[in-house]
Amino acid sequence: MTLPPERPVVLIAEELAPSALEVLADDYEVRHIDGTDRPALLKSLADASAIIVRSATQVDAEAVAAAPRLKVVARAGVGLDNVDVPAATARGVMVVNAPTSNIVSAAEQAVALLLAVARNTAAASAALKAGEWKRSKYTGVELSGKVVGVVGLGRIGVLFAQRMAAFGVRLVAYDPYIQPARAAALGVRLLGLDELLRESDFISIHLPKTPETVGLIGARELGIVKPGVRIINAARGGLVDEQALADAIADGRVAGAGIDVFAKEPCVASPLFVFDNVVATPHLGASTVEAQDKAGLAVARSVKLALDGEFVPDAVNVQVGGVVAEEVRPLLPLAEKLGRAFTAVAGGIASAVTVEVHGEVAHHDVSVLKLAATKGLFSSVVAEQVTYVNAPHLAADRGVEVALAVFTESADQTNLVTVRGVLPDGRVASVSGTYVAGPREALKLTEIDGFSLELAAEGVLLFFRYADRPGVVGLVGSILGTAGVNIAAMQVARREAGGEALMTLTVDQSVHADLLNEAQQAIGATAASTVDLSGE
Repeated sequence: MTLPPERPVVLIAEELAPSALEVLADDYEVRHIDGTDRPALLKSLADASAIIVRSATQVDAEAVAAAPRLKVVARAGVGLDNVDVPAATARGVMVVNAPTSNIVSAAEQAVALLLAVARNTAAASAALKAGEWKRSKYTGVELSGKVVGVVGLGRIGVLFAQRMAAFGVRLVAYDPYIQPARAAALGVRLLGLDELLRESDFISIHLPKTPETVGLIGARELGIVKPGVRIINAARGGLVDEQALADAIADGRVAGAGIDVFAKEPCVASPLFVFDNVVATPHLGASTVEAQDKAGLAVARSVKLALDGEFVPDAVNVQVGGVVAEEVRPLLPLAEKLGRAFTAVAGGIASAVTVEVHGEVAHHDVSVLKLAATKGLFSSVVAEQVTYVNAPHLAADRGVEVALAVFTESADQTNLVTVRGVLPDGRVASVSGTYVAGPREALKLTEIDGFSLELAAEGVLLFFRYADRPGVVGLVGSILGTAGVNIAAMQVARREAGGEALMTLTVDQSVHADLLNEAQQAIGATAASTVDLSGE
């Protein structure tokens, strides 16, 4: 039997910036592998907790299946063409990328290609180096006053448009998902795709690769473009039909093209390569020192968060994404711990759960707290690892409805989170907690099933529900002491003297079910349970 490594293994399948490796070196076992060597990759994945790739390594369903310990796949770049996101999601594996790391570099590459095509820079340079001085052969065109069409006004498209505005061009764009007011604020006139093709002197494409966008610019579209147009594609290969573009250049309808991406890469042969008025580069959009540093650092930090079980804003297959407000972030581990404690106290899975958020924090987007609580609900009751990725799917598969309720006021705490649920037998259970800020910051449990308490939400907790009477606390302490279990903290809450009581203990180690049952029977407790809130 092969023992797991002492530290989580992070596979580096392609070159990564040294600054990114430094982020990982202290806490993880970093191993380097050639991601294009398929047999070696599959073998190395056997004990990997994370893998970081760029564009050459294929992380498909087979690769995910070969990695039973895998928690996160990270691509040091923007796209995810080489990662099977559905396969990873089905296994609860988080997929992250660096969505903003290379946007400046990609926009600048598109500008560079456009300028090079407009002035025949590449062909003139090659001719001069070959001993030819032919100025008239390489006469170009100015940008000033020309119409530049931007296909896709996402982050890169906007950066490209902003840079082109400095050249005194008229900007038009096609993007069915942008609001006209936003386009107007950018100084861009929105058009339909066919209108843009007919009006533009230059066209630059800035779209993701999807089934809808593949072949977007094909023979039909190139047949209606403005004669003499120059086309730039530094986005994704396959958005422009390369053979159709070559035919349009050969016919003279298209005056030139700047192409950085290809349908199949690496690409060393294309019908476009025979033309002097085509500037072709080997997918250099993200190939700047700055972009590589940004991408590497971004995914390294995301991997660290994922392996620590924390929320990752750049995860692409998590139902709630984006930046989490600083006021909300400390409540993430609290919500997860409350989900764990709820399942323990309830003694099973609820049929419906509501995550309530009370107080000032409710003014922010707190939907991520519902996700964190859902992760906690299932952490101790299913065999597979529970992550931010598969927690909603586990709830749906078991018919558990998880809702969110927000209240901007809180009676006793600045901020309070409550997990309240209805059990299949109709019982209602609840667990509440709060985050205490300041020098002695802490996560605290404040209520269980209506019993008020104040206990640190950490370590191993034991819960006993029983009829209040003398001697119970001493009896439980004696049983645990005889078994060598040390009690670190304890609280008893009751509704009234002699009525129902709840004893909550924090102990220094996990307690076996047999010992828990012994204590329950000794004090005649109606319920007893335990939960480990120390982490994963």
